Amino acid sequence: MSTNSRRTLFRPCIDLHNGQVKQIVGGTLSDHDPSTLKTNFVASQSPAEFAKLYKDNGLVGGHVIKLGPGNDNAAREALAAWPGGLQIGGGITDKNASEWLEAGAEKVIVTSFLFPEAKFSVERLKSISSAIGKEKLVVDVSCRRRGDKWLVAMNKWQDITDMEVCRETLDLLSEYCSEFLVHAADVEGLCQGIDEELVAKLGEWVHVPTTYAGGAKDISDLDLVQRLSGGRVDLTFGSALDIFGGELVKFGDLCARNVQDSQL
Repeated sequence: MSTNSRRTLFRPCIDLHNGQVKQIVGGTLSDHDPSTLKTNFVASQSPAEFAKLYKDNGLVGGHVIKLGPGNDNAAREALAAWPGGLQIGGGITDKNASEWLEAGAEKVIVTSFLFPEAKFSVERLKSISSAIGKEKLVVDVSCRRRGDKWLVAMNKWQDITDMEVCRETLDLLSEYCSEFLVHAADVEGLCQGIDEELVAKLGEWVHVPTTYAGGAKDISDLDLVQRLSGGRVDLTFGSALDIFGGELVKFGDLCARNVQDSQL
């Protein structure tokens, strides 16, 4: 795929933890020991205020992720502020997916439901895809590196599954979904750079829209992801961003860059 056929764009996010918008170091979430949690930022603004900010700047394809319980009301608030403008993930199943679409989500994002006992179930994938339609489903293949492989991690990135992120699994998944979201959990929230090797592999492997999150720390990372993925992968900025208390990247600069690249 030529690099000029599509541009890597900035995709926004709203991460919810205990009902608040936060930026969390991805590898520190734990059900067993809450004291390990490292939080980079807790917003004073409501989820709806962030959703409205994204709406006002024409940012599409953003994701709202519910990290654990106690986030449903906050998520509904964000979706109501921009109906049809945000995707929703966290605790999504074939039973509740339609409810979240009715609440205003553009698409639903699923991970843990597909991995009962941390083992991939193609039956569950088919079930949720059939329930809402392939075009409304995003599969989150957030992963952790193990040796020279990336393995899908579920349950707030705590539990490693039996699925390797590779061409074959992405081909299979893309038969039943319209998009991928990929958090590189090992570098999430660290602002120490993206997983360049993973982004390059995603550029080789994916055939549906894909958003990568984890480690972005400079606006030039958009150019890096563009080069590594051939424009097949979009990029989320989190803890580095000024609207999340960061000092490395300005939200306004990313919005201007999106406008510029969308016109190319």
